[in-house]
Formats: sequence, C-alpha cells, structure tokens
Amino acid sequence: MLLGLACAMLSGCGPSTPWRQESFVFGTRVELLITGVPEAKALAAGSQVLAEFDRLHRTYHAWQPSALSALNAAIAAGKPMEVSPEFAGYIRQLQQLAADSDYLFDPGIGRLIALWGFHSDEFKTRLPDETALAALTKQRPSIADIQLDGLRVTSRNPAVALDFGGYLKGVALDRAAQILRTAGIHNALINIGGNVMALGTKNGVPWRVGIQHPRPATVGGAPLASLELRDGEALGTSGDYYRFFEINGRRYCHLLDPRTGYPAMGTQSVTILIPPGVTAGMRSDVLSKPLFVAGDAWLRQASKLNVIAALKVGAGGTVIATPAMRSRLKMMP
Repeated sequence: MLLGLACAMLSGCGPSTPWRQESFVFGTRVELLITGVPEAKALAAGSQVLAEFDRLHRTYHAWQPSALSALNAAIAAGKPMEVSPEFAGYIRQLQQLAADSDYLFDPGIGRLIALWGFHSDEFKTRLPDETALAALTKQRPSIADIQLDGLRVTSRNPAVALDFGGYLKGVALDRAAQILRTAGIHNALINIGGNVMALGTKNGVPWRVGIQHPRPATVGGAPLASLELRDGEALGTSGDYYRFFEINGRRYCHLLDPRTGYPAMGTQSVTILIPPGVTAGMRSDVLSKPLFVAGDAWLRQASKLNVIAALKVGAGGTVIATPAMRSRLKMMP
C-alpha cells in the first residue's frame, strides 16, 4: 500500500531503538514510535492510543454499521436523530471548516463518494451511472444543509450523507498526542497512513520523515523530499495515488470536487505542514483537501486558510513549494 508519507527514519541512530507498534485502522497502516521511556510504559500508552483509534474508526465508519451510518440513514429518511456531544461537536467543527474552504472540502458528499465506488475496501474499476451522478450532483448535498439543535440533528437535504474521511485521521493524531502526553510520554512519532505528528525528538535528534513521490515508479521508489519535524508539528498529504482506479489511461481518485461531483483533476499531491496546536493533526488532515481540489487556485486557497507551508505536485509532475515549506525541505534526487 502506498502511503502519502513514509516514516523514513533518516535521522542518525540515537542511544536506543524506538519502541514501535503497528496496526491497521481507518483503512490504512498505523505506526507508533516512542522513545525515552521503559518498554512497559510505552506499551501501556500505545495500547491506549490504538484503542482510541479503534473506537473512532468504529463509531464514525461511513459504510459499516456505526453512529455515522445510522445518522446518514435517518437523514435519507427525513427523520431527526439525537447524537452524542462528541458527534455534535465534530459536525459543528466540520461545518466551519467547510465554510472556510469555500466548500471545496465538504463532508456532506458521502453519497457521491459511494456512487463512485469508494465506500468499499475493494472498489471496482468502473464509472458511476451518468444519470444517477447528474441527479445527485444537481441536489448539491452539503454539510451546510445539516441543522443542529443541541444534540438533535436534521437536514434540509435528504441527499446529504456525512463522510468523515479526510478529517478523522487528523482528529486521531490529536487524540494520540493528548493520550501520550497525559501518560508522561513526550517523545514519539505517530503516523496514520501518511498523516504524521511528531512529539519531542528521537533521542535528542529531530524526527525526520519522507514525503512520498506521487509517481514513485518514475523515481525508483525514492521519496520526493524529506524534512525534520519539530515538537507538535503535523504533516499531511492528499494525493491521487492512494484510492483510485484508471480507465483508458485516465486516473479517477477518491478526492471529489463537490462542485462537479467528479474526482478533482490537475493535481497529483499536496503536502502541508501545520505548526503545533491542539488541532494541528486535524488541520493537517483537512486543509490539504481544499488545496488539492482548488487546482490552479491552490495558493489563494492556502492563503485564505492560513496554510503557510505547502508543497504541490501538479498533474504534469511540476513541483511547487511555498517559501516557508521550501526552507524546511531536503529535496531528493
């Protein structure tokens, strides 16, 4: 499986090898590295982190039985539903993020994502029915159609279906950081399918991660670049190489443009670096999406969202980085 970011551990060896644990959650590989504490303490904290990942995954799964799929069923039936305080908080936060991004990132298009076949662990190489796609796009489903009255959720638009992909991995990064710090662990690297957050250092040496080239075969699998992550920083990538299929030489990825209902074109990948903060992980996950969808207007969207450090690989393979990102990168051959 190709990851948006490979934890390339390019730093020099420290006095001890990091404790490491891997799992498979959110439909991707999860990697946790911890240094500076006894193995038993790392194991206990790591188990808490993975348990929280599993809870989030099961609670907000878009197409398996979950609180999220139950809400989507209620919306489709035109019925209200009471949700948990956590769930309601996520909806409110996502509504604000969608509005801030001019709805280039819109978690209300779950039915469009399903129509393209991406609500499946093993999606098929086929285009959606054009009539069904046109009809659904015409209904313009959006998270803006969701109404919250306390914990009671309704929707003005029955075509809305929430999908927390592109958000939940970032939330999980922030939760992991909170769990680890509470447990007295201040040096760790958390990688959820290429969304990465660093805590502290690797035995006194900064954590270094590699940014995957979106077309690795063209460079023999070498990373596009690498950089050192500072304490609390988060790195996120959106790419057209993770969930996609090809027909007649054209690539269709899971990153849909809500305006058209079709996969966004014109971009291979976007990587952003987010400074430390309680929502750094979430922002690293979410904010790369509208930059990817924006195409040629990605820099304007980055400025609007206050994303200072960003790198884009265009459809033709051209690499562009903002000055703040360029100053942090070590470009690979």
